[in-house]
Amino acid sequence: MDNRVHINDVGPRDGLQSQATLLTPAQRLQLIQALVAAGVDSIEVGSFVSEKAVPAMAGTAEVFAGLPDTGRVRYSALAPTTKYYEQALAAGVTTLEVFVCATESMNQKNVRAPVADSMRSAGEVIRRARDDGISVIACVAVAWECPFEGKTDPATVMQMSRQYMDMGATSLLIADTIGAANPGDVGSLMTSLAAEHGAAQLACHFHDTRAMGMANVFSALQAGIRHFDASVGGLGGCPFAPGATGNVATEDVVMMLHQMGYETGIDLAALMAAGQLAGELTG
Repeated sequence: MDNRVHINDVGPRDGLQSQATLLTPAQRLQLIQALVAAGVDSIEVGSFVSEKAVPAMAGTAEVFAGLPDTGRVRYSALAPTTKYYEQALAAGVTTLEVFVCATESMNQKNVRAPVADSMRSAGEVIRRARDDGISVIACVAVAWECPFEGKTDPATVMQMSRQYMDMGATSLLIADTIGAANPGDVGSLMTSLAAEHGAAQLACHFHDTRAMGMANVFSALQAGIRHFDASVGGLGGCPFAPGATGNVATEDVVMMLHQMGYETGIDLAALMAAGQLAGELTG
């Protein structure tokens, strides 16, 4: 089994998007710089979306302009439609994320569109990105449970994943958007997806709403997954999902992985300092 686990810190985007305190681009850069100093080599910087709908992400292009150029860090951004893809392209983004919810109700709450329409939009972005040499992480949101429709049918997630890969997505991100998954269901779905697409192309995104986030990380590890989203300080939630709380904390995930003998390339003490900074900035 591969002993290296890759952590994508989503604090600067997913972690901050639903916080009451809105950080300036300079403050967001300060947090990103602390993560880079801790050895984090993959960071979700922000999103190109409606600033009216998600005011915490205003100025994402400015953040990209100020990023530390280390040559080792993968910086990514969310850009759900071709309109926002153009903005991301202009900002110099080289790794994009698109997402579609696995249920109609949640997709309507998020983007006010049917799932089929969102998949078509995602496909347009993926095709444009491939032509421009940009990597695309394709996310299936509410992959285990929806706050409005209950448990998600695994067959739906499998089908959406196939569609994404047929469109030309670089990798798949399977997201427990509201933190309602359990280790048994995580292991079952991720084992099936790994058998079809290969574990190397898969990543998981867990929230800790029901205190099972770390157990779900462990279950995905057992299924062969070696790429995970996590958020510094456990920041996060979902502005469109009632009751959803923070992402699994990067500090917790890294500590568990190191104690289990996995390598992450991250300095835990420096990461804890970045978590402290996140707390200070957000109050």
